[in-house]
Amino acid sequence: MLKARYGDIKMYVTENGLGDQDPIIDGEIVDVPRIKFIEAHLKVMKRAIEEGINLKGYYAWSVIDLLSWLNGYKKQYGFIFVDHNDNLKRKKKLSFHWYKRVIETRGEEL
Repeated sequence: MLKARYGDIKMYVTENGLGDQDPIIDGEIVDVPRIKFIEAHLKVMKRAIEEGINLKGYYAWSVIDLLSWLNGYKKQYGFIFVDHNDNLKRKKKLSFHWYKRVIETRGEEL
């Protein structure tokens, strides 16, 4: 349907991610809903490429937790936690390690 309507244009998925209140369990930030959300989107994009869609890039939202114009700091969006109560210290989340592996395997391990 996309090709029929728009031709073989290059497409990019941008700012795709999940804002959530990530739980901290035994000192680890366990953001499984973010992993599942992005994983589902990557699987659909992989299938689209296999079906001939000219999908050239994917940009996850976001690398680090940030200020949302809508939610402030109530939700976290990043692969890296920013502690606003402790001098902005950073800590890699479960999703960071998962996404790193996705990149290393070029999407073969989702």
